[in-house]
Amino acid sequence: MLQRNYSLASLNEQLTKDQMFYWITNEKDIEIGFLGISRLKSDGLFIHKFYILPEFQGKGVGKSVFLLLLALYPEIRSITLQVNRQNYKSVNFYFSVGFKIIQVADFDIGEGWQMNDFIMEWKRN
Repeated sequence: MLQRNYSLASLNEQLTKDQMFYWITNEKDIEIGFLGISRLKSDGLFIHKFYILPEFQGKGVGKSVFLLLLALYPEIRSITLQVNRQNYKSVNFYFSVGFKIIQVADFDIGEGWQMNDFIMEWKRN
């Protein structure tokens, strides 16, 4: 699964399919994570990937990045994503910035891999 979704070839292919990647850096310009998004429609985004190195988690980085994303795309009315149901830390983070669970879904992604996800959505008030 890692090779299929995170290899250099796979990431390059994702970029050609209108997915945008943002590197997250700290005040020392050290890359500490990344965000991969795409447009769902003119006023919606989908978060494909949102990763922050563990040693920088819980320090407000994720919330700052999310608020920056909203500032960069003021026309956005909704953001959706999928997150593993067992990834409590991420699920709780998304709750903390205003996401709600809209669906529980299981996906067979091949080669014996199963994704057991929440589909979550954030809506602008």
